[in-house]
Amino acid sequence: MGKFFQHWIVKNLLLALLVVAVLVGGTAIALDIITRHGKTVVAPDFTNMTLSQARAKASECEVRVRVTDSVFVQRLGAGVVFRQNPKAGATVKKGRSIFLTINSMVPRKVVMPNLVGYNFGEAVAELRNRGLGIKRLRYVNDIATNYVLAQRLGGRDLNAGDMVVSGSEIELVLGLGSEDNRTSVPNVTGLKYIRAVELLHSRCLNIGKASFDKNIRSYSDSVNAVVFRQDTPEGTSRILGSPVNIFLTLDESKLPAK
Repeated sequence: MGKFFQHWIVKNLLLALLVVAVLVGGTAIALDIITRHGKTVVAPDFTNMTLSQARAKASECEVRVRVTDSVFVQRLGAGVVFRQNPKAGATVKKGRSIFLTINSMVPRKVVMPNLVGYNFGEAVAELRNRGLGIKRLRYVNDIATNYVLAQRLGGRDLNAGDMVVSGSEIELVLGLGSEDNRTSVPNVTGLKYIRAVELLHSRCLNIGKASFDKNIRSYSDSVNAVVFRQDTPEGTSRILGSPVNIFLTLDESKLPAK
């Protein structure tokens, strides 16, 4: 048996098997390190943080941040985070980059696209691509349910090609037919104001009245405030465009128990 293992062909075969085993094992380890297989974290909420604060928070949570766009929101502090992708609360791999949109130091203008004829989802995506938001969804009787009939800013109609300040909030006029015209109310408790508004809009609902605690005295406070109550329970079926009233606080003790 000893002579068998000393034969040069056997030695080469064994050496080849050893090399293959090392390569396979090394590749598996490398892939696990690169992809961080099975190692995930929850994306933190960077909104209303300065870039330095966002970077410190990202390091603490084992993710990265990259500034990819800017908007101009008049009452928001210059250079602070306005929006992020993926959104706060999303499950991401460790080391994943979170893309940030920050508030510009100087207002810049963007070209208004023509959203008329777009369905609601397409219109929202196009607005976000241009650094624009949604002010209000106004539904009118029309057979084309949830398709854009008009786009407005400050009470006036906007035309394709008009220059508008980045970060402006656009009113969309949408059709509302007799069928497929209802939506389900999401749970926005625990979310900051901006995220709550975005989630309600994504369900084709409007913010009704936003009631803030008395200790919320500035715009910065309002952006950091979280919803502790909503007047319409999660799962309630409502007509598209219906308002949902929310109540916000900086006192996390008011949040409902999970």
